[in-house]
Amino acid sequence: MEQLKHECGVAMVRLMKPLDHYHRKYGIWMYGLNKLYLMMEKQHNRGQEGAGLACLKMNAAPGQEFLYRERAEGNDAIRKVFAAVHEKFRDFDPGELDDADFAGRHIPFAGEVYMGHLRYSTTGKSGLSYVHPFLRRSNWRAKNLCICANFNMTNVDEIFSTIAVKGQHPRMISDTYILLEQLGHRLDRESERRFNEAVARGLADTDITEYIEHHIDVAAPLRESSPVWDGGYVLCGVTGSGESFVMRDPWGIRPAFWYSDDEVWALASERPVLQTTFNVEAPAIHELMPGQAVVISRTGNMRLEQIIEPKRTLPCSFERVYFSRGSDIDIYRERKQLGRNLVNPILEAIDGEIDDTVFSYIPNTAESAFFGMAQGFNEYLNRCKAQEIIEANGNLTPEQLEKILGRRIRTEKVAWKDIKLRTFISEGSSRNDLAAHVYDITYGSLRPGVDNLVVIDDSIVRGTTLCESIIRILDRLSPKRIVVVSSSPQVRYPDYYGIDMARMDEFIAFRAAIQLTRERGLGHVVEKIYQDCLAQRSLPSGEMENHVKRLYALFTDREISEKIAEMVRPEGVDTEIHIVYQSLEGLHDACPRSPGDWYFSGDYPTPGGVRRINEAFINYIEETYRK
Repeated sequence: MEQLKHECGVAMVRLMKPLDHYHRKYGIWMYGLNKLYLMMEKQHNRGQEGAGLACLKMNAAPGQEFLYRERAEGNDAIRKVFAAVHEKFRDFDPGELDDADFAGRHIPFAGEVYMGHLRYSTTGKSGLSYVHPFLRRSNWRAKNLCICANFNMTNVDEIFSTIAVKGQHPRMISDTYILLEQLGHRLDRESERRFNEAVARGLADTDITEYIEHHIDVAAPLRESSPVWDGGYVLCGVTGSGESFVMRDPWGIRPAFWYSDDEVWALASERPVLQTTFNVEAPAIHELMPGQAVVISRTGNMRLEQIIEPKRTLPCSFERVYFSRGSDIDIYRERKQLGRNLVNPILEAIDGEIDDTVFSYIPNTAESAFFGMAQGFNEYLNRCKAQEIIEANGNLTPEQLEKILGRRIRTEKVAWKDIKLRTFISEGSSRNDLAAHVYDITYGSLRPGVDNLVVIDDSIVRGTTLCESIIRILDRLSPKRIVVVSSSPQVRYPDYYGIDMARMDEFIAFRAAIQLTRERGLGHVVEKIYQDCLAQRSLPSGEMENHVKRLYALFTDREISEKIAEMVRPEGVDTEIHIVYQSLEGLHDACPRSPGDWYFSGDYPTPGGVRRINEAFINYIEETYRK
């Protein structure tokens, strides 16, 4: 599968006891910092372009730093970040490092609240200034704000306008920075409201500060800011006075799970991360519900707040197919079911020749679906065996019965991920030759010219890896036919909620549909779709329609799959090639709790998604199709 850069990962730890408690019980006050490190490493799959962490020290005296941040870029950013944090501990002698009370007052990154972030760029913007967490500073602790998020907003310009109209002048136009300024502005207003309450009560000086810090409520800024947000998000934050929060989008697009006991509250993007980190079973982990926030006060009181009413709940199905770790009990079962649901279309592709077929998978993320596919075929064979025995009506010899019962599908590890393609060779035949060796094969695993080869992958998005490496290397085994199976449906539409799929021509399914319109003289339909997209540009997002669906309605799924098979055939390969995709019905059957299928169906959960797909089609016509 072509690697997709996708949703970022978030992690958060809020200690519920003084640092001295962890020092006495675990022999180290770094309990929270170490837990955050483990949670970030366990989510390394979610972001390999950058990482950052923030720490709040709640007991710092005036004149001392209380909000710390460290960020780094690169695949090894987690290591860089934590190495930089531990480097700061070298300034203190062993006695000071072993004193939890001293650490809580004086040592950097010895605090009660930790936030971590793993970044994949989905906007093309890179550099340390785009790595979370983001900080907004003030001399008033309660007005300091630090956020990190797993999200993409589809309407950054609209959010920008809501703060610019109030006279603010943001220095950057990025969704994270704009949200920081928007929330920061509302936090300022909330702080000022509490200030006025304190004055009305006759308080003065530091008593006012104490009143603000113990009464400020971040739920108010969230309620005032979030109605304009269009996108998928899990937003984490902490104020300088110690109020922590995490909020999930009202459609439930992005995932968030939390755990709490009397020592700690923790959040992660994936459930198994919390299970492993805190050694607890799945029922102890809670899913944050759509539109909901967890708010933890300065004193450690936790409460759930419904910040915005849930919309139509559409958790991302690609999380289940590919992005999330397969160690989650539900995701593992769902991926196996995705493979099981493909038995019938695979049978059709191999003309029922089970005994002359080798089944395998593309490493490594398709392994769970492969187990399900194999299980499904064994169940099918069992039904065939039972029927054959029944029809024999007791007239089988022991040898015949043994032969029937001995039928098994043949599974092999045919493909091996051998090397990572380096980017120093970027063009031409040299690059293609190198790409052809990204995978290696198990020689002798097939009978040349006799056996079919079925290989399952988690998705087929762009088709480049199929053409440049997978099919070419599999063809060296001389199979009778190659059947490449995708455990997910045809990816037809861009994503605007956290995955780097934004251009129409990135998708092999879209290119196949366009090619079919050319071959069948349907260019006028493409032009009409373009004109209809242009005509609704001035409409509010909520009134727009996804006209691109009409392109795919011209053809059956099979016609598009057959065209894809033609397009991914490498030059010089004559073997019969079939491409089999999961159906939408099969996806929903396997992943009933994650119905968000806009990549496949075009049914975007938010109005901003519909606007963006129309813009993407307009851009394709003007920049590519007509040239």
